[in-house]
Amino acid sequence: MGRRRNASRAVLMALCGLFTATPIWAEARDDQLQNDQSQLDESQIARPAHKPKPSARHVDPAAQLRHQMRDKINRGLVGIVSEGTDETVDMALALTAYAEHDGLRLLPIAGAGASQNAVDVMLTHGIDFGVVQTDALDEIKRNPPFSGVEDYLGYITRLYDRQVQILAGPDIQSVGDLTAKKVNFGLPDSGTHTTATNIFKALGVEPDVANFPHPLALDKLRRGEIAALVYVATKPSRLFQDIRPEEHLHFVPVIGNVPADYTPTTITSDDYPELVSNDAPVKTAAVGTVLVAYNWPAGSGRYQRVTRFVEAFFTHINDLQARHPKWHQFDVTSSVAGWTRFSPAVERLKKAGLTPEESRTDVAQFDRQQREALFHAFAQRVALFSEFAAHQTAHRQTIVAYDNH
Repeated sequence: MGRRRNASRAVLMALCGLFTATPIWAEARDDQLQNDQSQLDESQIARPAHKPKPSARHVDPAAQLRHQMRDKINRGLVGIVSEGTDETVDMALALTAYAEHDGLRLLPIAGAGASQNAVDVMLTHGIDFGVVQTDALDEIKRNPPFSGVEDYLGYITRLYDRQVQILAGPDIQSVGDLTAKKVNFGLPDSGTHTTATNIFKALGVEPDVANFPHPLALDKLRRGEIAALVYVATKPSRLFQDIRPEEHLHFVPVIGNVPADYTPTTITSDDYPELVSNDAPVKTAAVGTVLVAYNWPAGSGRYQRVTRFVEAFFTHINDLQARHPKWHQFDVTSSVAGWTRFSPAVERLKKAGLTPEESRTDVAQFDRQQREALFHAFAQRVALFSEFAAHQTAHRQTIVAYDNH
Protein backbone atom coordinates (compact mmCIF):
# COMPACT_ATOMS: atom_id res chain seq x y z
CA MET A 1 0.00 0.00 0.00
CA GLY A 2 2.87 2.38 0.85
CA ARG A 3 4.54 1.63 -2.45
CA ARG A 4 1.36 2.57 -4.35
CA ARG A 5 1.07 5.81 -2.40
CA ASN A 6 4.68 6.72 -3.15
CA ALA A 7 4.25 5.88 -6.83
CA SER A 8 1.12 8.04 -7.05
CA ARG A 9 2.96 10.91 -5.38
CA ALA A 10 5.84 10.60 -7.86
CA VAL A 11 3.47 10.70 -10.86
CA LEU A 12 1.71 13.76 -9.43
CA MET A 13 5.01 15.59 -8.91
CA ALA A 14 6.08 14.75 -12.47
CA LEU A 15 2.85 16.15 -13.87
CA CYS A 16 3.24 19.33 -11.83
CA GLY A 17 6.74 19.74 -13.16
CA LEU A 18 5.48 19.27 -16.72
CA PHE A 19 2.94 22.08 -16.42
CA THR A 20 5.28 24.47 -14.63
CA ALA A 21 8.26 24.02 -16.95
CA THR A 22 9.56 27.10 -18.71
CA PRO A 23 7.86 27.33 -22.17
CA ILE A 24 9.98 27.53 -25.27
CA TRP A 25 8.87 31.06 -26.03
CA ALA A 26 10.00 32.35 -22.65
CA GLU A 27 13.25 33.48 -24.28
CA ALA A 28 11.52 36.62 -25.61
CA ARG A 29 12.11 39.65 -23.41
CA ASP A 30 9.50 42.35 -22.81
CA ASP A 31 11.79 45.05 -24.13
CA GLN A 32 12.14 43.14 -27.41
CA LEU A 33 8.43 42.98 -28.14
CA GLN A 34 7.40 45.31 -30.95
CA ASN A 35 4.87 47.96 -30.08
CA ASP A 36 2.14 47.86 -32.72
CA GLN A 37 0.17 50.63 -34.43
CA SER A 38 -2.10 51.23 -31.45
CA GLN A 39 -0.83 54.82 -31.13
CA LEU A 40 0.31 54.04 -27.60
CA ASP A 41 3.59 55.73 -26.77
CA GLU A 42 6.01 53.58 -24.85
CA SER A 43 5.83 56.12 -22.03
CA GLN A 44 2.09 55.46 -21.72
CA ILE A 45 2.45 51.71 -21.18
CA ALA A 46 2.02 50.77 -17.52
CA ARG A 47 5.08 49.06 -16.11
CA PRO A 48 5.69 47.65 -12.62
CA ALA A 49 7.55 49.97 -10.27
CA HIS A 50 10.07 47.28 -9.28
CA LYS A 51 11.11 44.31 -11.35
CA PRO A 52 12.01 41.15 -9.46
CA LYS A 53 15.70 40.33 -9.67
CA PRO A 54 16.18 37.47 -12.12
CA SER A 55 17.47 34.32 -10.61
CA ALA A 56 20.94 33.21 -11.63
CA ARG A 57 20.84 30.65 -14.39
CA HIS A 58 23.11 29.19 -17.00
CA VAL A 59 23.40 31.32 -20.17
CA ASP A 60 23.38 29.28 -23.36
CA PRO A 61 26.09 30.80 -25.61
CA ALA A 62 24.19 29.75 -28.75
CA ALA A 63 20.98 31.43 -27.53
CA GLN A 64 22.89 34.54 -26.54
CA LEU A 65 24.48 34.79 -29.99
CA ARG A 66 21.10 34.25 -31.64
CA HIS A 67 19.57 37.03 -29.53
CA GLN A 68 22.40 39.41 -30.43
CA MET A 69 21.99 38.68 -34.13
CA ARG A 70 18.21 39.14 -33.87
CA ASP A 71 18.59 42.46 -32.06
CA LYS A 72 21.07 43.76 -34.64
CA ILE A 73 18.90 42.80 -37.62
CA ASN A 74 15.71 44.24 -36.15
CA ARG A 75 17.21 47.39 -34.65
CA GLY A 76 16.89 49.39 -37.86
CA LEU A 77 14.22 47.36 -39.65
CA VAL A 78 11.21 49.22 -41.07
CA GLY A 79 8.44 47.75 -43.21
CA ILE A 80 6.97 49.30 -46.35
CA VAL A 81 3.88 48.07 -48.21
CA SER A 82 3.05 48.67 -51.86
CA GLU A 83 0.68 47.30 -54.45
CA GLY A 84 3.30 45.39 -56.38
CA THR A 85 6.79 45.71 -54.97
CA ASP A 86 8.70 47.35 -57.84
CA GLU A 87 8.87 50.72 -56.08
CA THR A 88 9.71 49.35 -52.66
CA VAL A 89 12.32 46.93 -53.98
CA ASP A 90 13.95 49.87 -55.78
CA MET A 91 14.10 51.74 -52.48
CA ALA A 92 15.35 48.73 -50.54
CA LEU A 93 18.14 48.02 -53.05
CA ALA A 94 19.16 51.66 -53.28
CA LEU A 95 19.52 51.86 -49.50
CA THR A 96 21.20 48.47 -49.03
CA ALA A 97 24.68 49.87 -49.59
CA TYR A 98 24.09 52.39 -46.83
CA ALA A 99 22.28 50.12 -44.38
CA GLU A 100 25.31 49.64 -42.13
CA HIS A 101 26.08 53.36 -42.10
CA ASP A 102 22.49 54.51 -41.55
CA GLY A 103 21.51 51.69 -39.21
CA LEU A 104 18.57 51.00 -41.49
CA ARG A 105 17.03 48.11 -43.39
CA LEU A 106 13.88 48.34 -45.50
CA LEU A 107 11.57 45.33 -45.74
CA PRO A 108 9.28 45.42 -48.86
CA ILE A 109 5.81 43.93 -48.38
CA ALA A 110 3.36 43.13 -51.19
CA GLY A 111 0.07 44.88 -50.46
CA ALA A 112 -3.51 43.74 -50.96
CA GLY A 113 -4.72 46.96 -52.61
CA ALA A 114 -4.30 50.72 -52.69
CA SER A 115 -6.81 51.53 -49.93
CA GLN A 116 -5.75 48.52 -47.90
CA ASN A 117 -2.14 49.69 -48.05
CA ALA A 118 -3.06 52.89 -46.20
CA VAL A 119 -5.06 50.92 -43.63
CA ASP A 120 -2.12 48.52 -43.21
CA VAL A 121 0.21 51.41 -42.43
CA MET A 122 -2.17 52.55 -39.70
CA LEU A 123 -3.06 49.18 -38.19
CA THR A 124 -0.78 46.32 -39.20
CA HIS A 125 2.19 45.15 -37.11
CA GLY A 126 5.57 45.82 -38.65
CA ILE A 127 4.45 48.23 -41.39
CA ASP A 128 5.73 51.79 -41.06
CA PHE A 129 5.42 53.10 -44.63
CA GLY A 130 3.29 52.62 -47.71
CA VAL A 131 3.04 53.70 -51.34
CA VAL A 132 -0.57 54.77 -51.93
CA GLN A 133 -2.35 56.35 -54.90
CA THR A 134 -3.74 59.85 -54.43
CA ASP A 135 -7.27 58.80 -55.37
CA ALA A 136 -7.15 56.07 -52.72
CA LEU A 137 -6.16 58.69 -50.15
CA ASP A 138 -9.06 60.85 -51.32
CA GLU A 139 -11.42 57.91 -50.87
CA ILE A 140 -10.12 57.30 -47.34
CA LYS A 141 -10.67 60.99 -46.61
CA ARG A 142 -14.27 60.81 -47.86
CA ASN A 143 -15.04 57.49 -46.17
CA PRO A 144 -12.61 57.07 -43.27
CA PRO A 145 -12.36 53.65 -41.62
CA PHE A 146 -12.44 55.44 -38.25
CA SER A 147 -12.62 59.02 -37.02
CA GLY A 148 -9.48 61.15 -36.90
CA VAL A 149 -7.75 59.10 -39.58
CA GLU A 150 -5.57 62.13 -40.49
CA ASP A 151 -3.90 61.95 -37.07
CA TYR A 152 -2.51 58.50 -37.76
CA LEU A 153 -1.20 58.94 -41.30
CA GLY A 154 1.28 61.49 -42.61
CA TYR A 155 3.08 61.73 -45.93
CA ILE A 156 6.75 62.02 -46.79
CA THR A 157 6.39 63.22 -50.40
CA ARG A 158 4.45 62.78 -53.58
CA LEU A 159 6.12 60.29 -55.88
CA TYR A 160 5.73 59.65 -59.61
CA ASP A 161 2.48 59.14 -61.54
CA ARG A 162 0.89 55.92 -62.72
CA GLN A 163 -0.82 55.93 -66.12
CA VAL A 164 -4.30 54.58 -66.90
CA GLN A 165 -3.71 51.98 -69.62
CA ILE A 166 -6.81 50.46 -71.24
CA LEU A 167 -5.96 47.63 -73.63
CA ALA A 168 -8.64 46.32 -75.99
CA GLY A 169 -9.25 44.49 -79.23
CA PRO A 170 -9.73 46.08 -82.70
CA ASP A 171 -13.51 46.44 -82.35
CA ILE A 172 -13.16 48.86 -79.39
CA GLN A 173 -12.21 52.41 -80.37
CA SER A 174 -13.38 54.45 -77.38
CA VAL A 175 -14.28 54.03 -73.73
CA GLY A 176 -17.91 54.49 -74.75
CA ASP A 177 -17.69 51.31 -76.83
CA LEU A 178 -17.18 49.38 -73.58
CA THR A 179 -20.72 50.01 -72.32
CA ALA A 180 -22.16 46.68 -71.11
CA LYS A 181 -18.99 44.91 -72.31
CA LYS A 182 -16.86 42.79 -69.97
CA VAL A 183 -13.92 44.89 -68.79
CA ASN A 184 -11.39 43.81 -66.20
CA PHE A 185 -10.82 46.35 -63.37
CA GLY A 186 -8.39 44.16 -61.44
CA LEU A 187 -8.87 42.86 -57.93
CA PRO A 188 -11.38 44.68 -55.67
CA ASP A 189 -9.83 47.50 -53.59
CA SER A 190 -6.77 47.58 -55.84
CA GLY A 191 -5.45 50.88 -57.16
CA THR A 192 -6.54 49.98 -60.68
CA HIS A 193 -10.06 49.15 -59.48
CA THR A 194 -10.33 52.48 -57.60
CA THR A 195 -9.11 54.55 -60.55
CA ALA A 196 -11.08 52.65 -63.20
CA THR A 197 -14.29 52.96 -61.18
CA ASN A 198 -13.85 56.72 -60.78
CA ILE A 199 -13.01 57.37 -64.44
CA PHE A 200 -15.70 55.17 -65.98
CA LYS A 201 -18.29 56.70 -63.64
CA ALA A 202 -17.20 60.23 -64.61
CA LEU A 203 -17.43 59.31 -68.31
CA GLY A 204 -20.89 57.83 -67.84
CA VAL A 205 -19.87 54.37 -69.05
CA GLU A 206 -21.15 51.25 -67.27
CA PRO A 207 -19.21 48.13 -68.29
CA ASP A 208 -19.66 44.59 -67.06
CA VAL A 209 -16.83 44.70 -64.51
CA ALA A 210 -14.57 41.66 -64.05
CA ASN A 211 -12.06 41.24 -61.23
CA PHE A 212 -9.33 38.96 -62.53
CA PRO A 213 -5.61 39.32 -61.73
CA HIS A 214 -4.01 41.32 -64.54
CA PRO A 215 -1.96 38.50 -66.15
CA LEU A 216 -5.05 36.27 -66.27
CA ALA A 217 -7.09 39.17 -67.71
CA LEU A 218 -4.53 39.62 -70.49
CA ASP A 219 -4.84 35.94 -71.40
CA LYS A 220 -8.64 36.27 -71.48
CA LEU A 221 -8.37 39.39 -73.66
CA ARG A 222 -6.16 37.53 -76.11
CA ARG A 223 -8.76 34.73 -76.30
CA GLY A 224 -11.61 37.21 -76.76
CA GLU A 225 -13.28 36.32 -73.45
CA ILE A 226 -13.27 39.96 -72.29
CA ALA A 227 -13.49 43.18 -74.30
CA ALA A 228 -10.76 45.15 -72.51
CA LEU A 229 -8.64 45.40 -69.40
CA VAL A 230 -7.68 48.44 -67.33
CA TYR A 231 -4.23 48.55 -65.79
CA VAL A 232 -2.93 51.50 -63.75
CA ALA A 233 0.86 51.36 -63.57
CA THR A 234 3.97 53.24 -64.55
CA LYS A 235 4.73 52.93 -68.23
CA PRO A 236 6.17 50.94 -69.83
CA SER A 237 4.67 48.03 -67.92
CA ARG A 238 6.17 44.55 -68.04
CA LEU A 239 2.61 43.22 -68.41
CA PHE A 240 2.49 44.49 -72.02
CA GLN A 241 6.11 43.86 -73.04
CA ASP A 242 5.46 40.66 -75.02
CA ILE A 243 2.41 41.76 -77.02
CA ARG A 244 2.99 41.49 -80.77
CA PRO A 245 1.35 43.60 -83.54
CA GLU A 246 -0.32 40.54 -85.09
CA GLU A 247 -2.43 40.18 -81.92
CA HIS A 248 -4.30 43.36 -82.96
CA LEU A 249 -4.52 44.75 -79.44
CA HIS A 250 -4.29 48.49 -78.84
CA PHE A 251 -4.65 51.17 -76.17
CA VAL A 252 -7.97 53.00 -75.90
CA PRO A 253 -7.75 56.79 -75.32
CA VAL A 254 -9.11 58.22 -72.07
CA ILE A 255 -10.61 61.60 -72.94
CA GLY A 256 -13.67 63.59 -71.96
CA ASN A 257 -15.00 64.54 -68.53
CA VAL A 258 -12.15 62.97 -66.57
CA PRO A 259 -12.16 63.99 -62.86
CA ALA A 260 -9.83 66.84 -61.96
CA ASP A 261 -7.89 64.54 -59.61
CA TYR A 262 -6.33 62.90 -62.67
CA THR A 263 -3.85 64.65 -64.96
CA PRO A 264 -3.73 64.26 -68.76
CA THR A 265 -0.80 62.37 -70.25
CA THR A 266 0.03 60.26 -73.32
CA ILE A 267 1.25 56.77 -74.14
CA THR A 268 3.82 56.93 -76.93
CA SER A 269 5.79 54.61 -79.19
CA ASP A 270 8.77 55.14 -76.90
CA ASP A 271 6.78 53.38 -74.20
CA TYR A 272 5.44 50.54 -76.37
CA PRO A 273 7.03 50.38 -79.86
CA GLU A 274 4.93 47.35 -80.82
CA LEU A 275 1.61 48.80 -79.69
CA VAL A 276 1.75 52.54 -80.45
CA SER A 277 2.79 54.12 -83.76
CA ASN A 278 5.16 57.07 -83.91
CA ASP A 279 2.53 59.46 -85.28
CA ALA A 280 -0.40 58.39 -83.10
CA PRO A 281 0.25 58.78 -79.36
CA VAL A 282 -2.67 57.74 -77.16
CA LYS A 283 -4.18 60.28 -74.79
CA THR A 284 -4.93 59.01 -71.32
CA ALA A 285 -4.95 60.05 -67.65
CA ALA A 286 -2.49 59.64 -64.79
CA VAL A 287 -2.89 59.32 -61.03
CA GLY A 288 -0.28 60.30 -58.45
CA THR A 289 1.34 58.15 -55.81
CA VAL A 290 2.36 59.16 -52.30
CA LEU A 291 4.88 57.82 -49.82
CA VAL A 292 3.02 57.77 -46.49
CA ALA A 293 4.12 56.94 -42.95
CA TYR A 294 2.49 55.99 -39.69
CA ASN A 295 2.50 58.96 -37.33
CA TRP A 296 4.47 57.36 -34.51
CA PRO A 297 4.66 59.36 -31.25
CA ALA A 298 7.75 61.58 -31.16
CA GLY A 299 10.48 60.04 -29.07
CA SER A 300 9.27 56.45 -29.41
CA GLY A 301 11.56 53.75 -30.75
CA ARG A 302 9.57 53.32 -33.95
CA TYR A 303 9.55 57.09 -34.49
CA GLN A 304 13.34 57.09 -34.36
CA ARG A 305 13.52 54.27 -36.92
CA VAL A 306 11.12 56.05 -39.26
CA THR A 307 13.11 59.27 -38.90
CA ARG A 308 16.29 57.42 -39.91
CA PHE A 309 14.52 56.16 -43.02
CA VAL A 310 13.38 59.69 -43.92
CA GLU A 311 16.96 60.93 -43.54
CA ALA A 312 18.30 58.09 -45.69
CA PHE A 313 15.59 58.55 -48.34
CA PHE A 314 16.44 62.20 -48.91
CA THR A 315 20.20 61.72 -48.50
CA HIS A 316 20.40 58.96 -51.11
CA ILE A 317 17.63 60.06 -53.44
CA ASN A 318 20.12 60.49 -56.30
CA ASP A 319 21.09 56.84 -55.98
CA LEU A 320 17.42 55.92 -56.00
CA GLN A 321 16.74 58.00 -59.11
CA ALA A 322 19.60 56.28 -60.92
CA ARG A 323 17.77 52.94 -60.69
CA HIS A 324 14.77 53.77 -62.91
CA PRO A 325 13.55 56.73 -65.04
CA LYS A 326 10.26 56.91 -63.12
CA TRP A 327 12.11 58.11 -60.01
CA HIS A 328 13.08 61.28 -61.89
CA GLN A 329 9.44 62.26 -62.34
CA PHE A 330 8.57 63.85 -59.01
CA ASP A 331 9.34 66.88 -56.87
CA VAL A 332 10.05 66.10 -53.21
CA THR A 333 8.50 69.43 -52.15
CA SER A 334 5.12 68.62 -53.75
CA SER A 335 2.23 68.66 -51.30
CA VAL A 336 -0.78 66.38 -50.89
CA ALA A 337 -4.06 68.24 -50.40
CA GLY A 338 -5.92 67.40 -47.21
CA TRP A 339 -3.02 65.62 -45.50
CA THR A 340 -0.14 66.73 -43.27
CA ARG A 341 3.48 66.07 -44.08
CA PHE A 342 5.29 63.88 -41.54
CA SER A 343 7.30 66.21 -39.29
CA PRO A 344 10.74 64.57 -39.86
CA ALA A 345 10.21 65.08 -43.62
CA VAL A 346 9.38 68.76 -43.05
CA GLU A 347 12.55 69.21 -40.99
CA ARG A 348 14.64 67.39 -43.59
CA LEU A 349 13.37 69.61 -46.41
CA LYS A 350 14.07 72.74 -44.36
CA LYS A 351 17.56 71.49 -43.58
CA ALA A 352 18.17 71.03 -47.31
CA GLY A 353 16.99 74.57 -48.04
CA LEU A 354 13.86 73.36 -49.84
CA THR A 355 10.57 75.08 -49.14
CA PRO A 356 7.68 72.61 -48.87
CA GLU A 357 4.71 73.61 -50.99
CA GLU A 358 2.51 73.71 -47.88
CA SER A 359 3.94 77.19 -47.24
CA ARG A 360 3.06 78.39 -50.74
CA THR A 361 -0.30 79.44 -52.07
CA ASP A 362 -0.69 77.19 -55.09
CA VAL A 363 -4.27 76.67 -56.18
CA ALA A 364 -3.22 73.94 -58.59
CA GLN A 365 -2.34 71.72 -55.62
CA PHE A 366 -5.81 71.99 -54.07
CA ASP A 367 -8.35 69.25 -54.69
CA ARG A 368 -11.54 69.90 -56.66
CA GLN A 369 -13.70 70.76 -53.64
CA GLN A 370 -11.12 73.22 -52.34
CA ARG A 371 -10.80 74.87 -55.76
CA GLU A 372 -14.58 75.14 -56.08
CA ALA A 373 -14.81 76.68 -52.60
CA LEU A 374 -12.12 79.24 -53.45
CA PHE A 375 -13.81 80.07 -56.74
CA HIS A 376 -17.19 80.44 -55.00
CA ALA A 377 -15.70 82.80 -52.41
CA PHE A 378 -13.97 84.79 -55.17
CA ALA A 379 -17.22 85.01 -57.16
CA GLN A 380 -19.06 86.31 -54.11
CA ARG A 381 -16.46 89.03 -53.63
CA VAL A 382 -16.68 89.98 -57.30
CA ALA A 383 -20.46 90.18 -57.05
CA LEU A 384 -20.30 92.36 -53.93
CA PHE A 385 -17.79 94.67 -55.58
CA SER A 386 -19.98 94.92 -58.69
CA GLU A 387 -22.98 95.87 -56.56
CA PHE A 388 -20.90 98.48 -54.74
CA ALA A 389 -19.60 99.94 -58.03
CA ALA A 390 -23.15 100.10 -59.43
CA HIS A 391 -24.36 101.84 -56.28
CA GLN A 392 -21.53 104.37 -56.49
CA THR A 393 -22.30 105.08 -60.15
CA ALA A 394 -26.03 105.48 -59.51
CA HIS A 395 -25.58 107.99 -56.69
CA ARG A 396 -22.52 109.69 -58.18
CA GLN A 397 -21.13 110.60 -54.78
CA THR A 398 -18.21 113.00 -54.76
CA ILE A 399 -15.42 112.20 -52.39
CA VAL A 400 -13.13 115.09 -51.49
CA ALA A 401 -9.64 114.21 -50.32
CA TYR A 402 -7.85 116.70 -48.08
CA ASP A 403 -5.26 116.89 -45.39
CA ASN A 404 -5.05 118.85 -42.16
CA HIS A 405 -2.40 121.19 -43.54
